[in-house]
Amino acid sequence: MRENDMLEKEEIFSKVLRAGRRTYFFDVRATKADDYYITITESKKFTEEDGSFHFKKHKIYLYKEDFSAFSEILEEMTSYVLNHKGEEVISERHQKDFKKEFYSEKPETELAVASVGTASFTDIDFDDI
Repeated sequence: MRENDMLEKEEIFSKVLRAGRRTYFFDVRATKADDYYITITESKKFTEEDGSFHFKKHKIYLYKEDFSAFSEILEEMTSYVLNHKGEEVISERHQKDFKKEFYSEKPETELAVASVGTASFTDIDFDDI
């Protein structure tokens, strides 16, 4: 096993955040010089059609010299999102089968033509009924 792999395993302090299919791992680790840094790992579970599953992981290494700027930008970005969209989570957008609605300036009857397609749609004027 390489020396870097051994260092990667030494965790000083850890926290886990489970968020649906994603899990976030926050770990304090030590460098060779015994200084500390943080790793943030996102692990996302993917399930195959046959029921088997695998995980994809993404990792960020955050060193002390970047803590202040990282923290400021993270605070600014989270505040922006919450101020513009609020804290409510729109859960149906997180569903696998969510389909984004089609918005248009057209009247409702024209939207039906646009969403269904002209091949299977019979144009009916409601004045004819």
